[in-house]
Amino acid sequence: MEKNNSGSGFKHIGNTLLHWYKNNARDLPFRQTKDPYKIWICEIVFQQTRINQGLNHYNNFIRRFPDVKTLAEANEDEVLLHWKGLGYYSRALNIHKAAKQIMTDYHGSFPSEYEEILKLKGVGKYTAAAISSICFDGKMPAVDGNFYRVLSRFFADDFDISNSKAFSYFSELATLIMPENVGDFNQAMMDLGSEICKPKNPLCGECPLQENCLAFSLQKTSYFPVKTKKVKAEDLQLTYYFVHRNGQFLIQQRKDDFIWKKLFEFSPVISDELMQFIKSVKTVNHKLTHKNLSIEIFNVEVDSEEVWKNFTAENDFIVTDVEGAHERSFPKPLENYIQSYDTAYKIP
Repeated sequence: MEKNNSGSGFKHIGNTLLHWYKNNARDLPFRQTKDPYKIWICEIVFQQTRINQGLNHYNNFIRRFPDVKTLAEANEDEVLLHWKGLGYYSRALNIHKAAKQIMTDYHGSFPSEYEEILKLKGVGKYTAAAISSICFDGKMPAVDGNFYRVLSRFFADDFDISNSKAFSYFSELATLIMPENVGDFNQAMMDLGSEICKPKNPLCGECPLQENCLAFSLQKTSYFPVKTKKVKAEDLQLTYYFVHRNGQFLIQQRKDDFIWKKLFEFSPVISDELMQFIKSVKTVNHKLTHKNLSIEIFNVEVDSEEVWKNFTAENDFIVTDVEGAHERSFPKPLENYIQSYDTAYKIP
């Protein structure tokens, strides 16, 4: 699409959107604050989590870590524990590191400039723009999937959103309609994209921009946004051994060089001595963003105290029970497996 750089003909669209937002904004706890720390946490939490699913997690996280200092001083395992249920645990590791950055590099004060916010661990252009505009009157559009969808439909623009230049392209397109109040504009676009201009079955009859939306007028909303590049998910096979005895089982902490960084897991190997104690095996399928996991979990019920002690000592495992496991963070498939471990210490 050829764009008029002045954008004067489209500014009323942004103001229309602000008027709609004023009357229809979702009542969310982080909307009641300009605290950049809380806005940052909410943006990271809801990157991969729907608001209705993640709101309690956000509130609990803020309750435990109410400010940058508290988060920076916390133990890494505790941060992971309070992220439990949100998935994509690398986000928790990144915000912990970023909190330490703020304490070290910015003397505990959250940076106010877009470029400085962008330097924080795990913070991308969208998040930096959102924090900057909402908290510090920054003028950067917080372009994300909602922006791509709303703008591509509004302008009937077929620019491929999987293109590496999509962020820059749609950022420029957003400036055509962007009013002075960029913070509220960014939030309005988020609400419009998630509540009205949905990926499937958009509620065009409720959209404040319907009258000027080209895709709607052409009856082609389903054509936009255009995305041609698809990332093929990798198939990955994992094997675990749930080694247990008298209500206790063995776990270890993962390293940070692969999926599920720093989470806890069962043993990926066992000794020849333990092979005789395998009672059953369960296969679990689990999808990550770019990986399809097939996980075999062997139920190893050890009858011999000597074999149990030898295997535990030789491999430096942590011995825990169900109650102790609740105090640690596990990948979802393993957490589900632990929950199925009944009072008779049997795996279904």
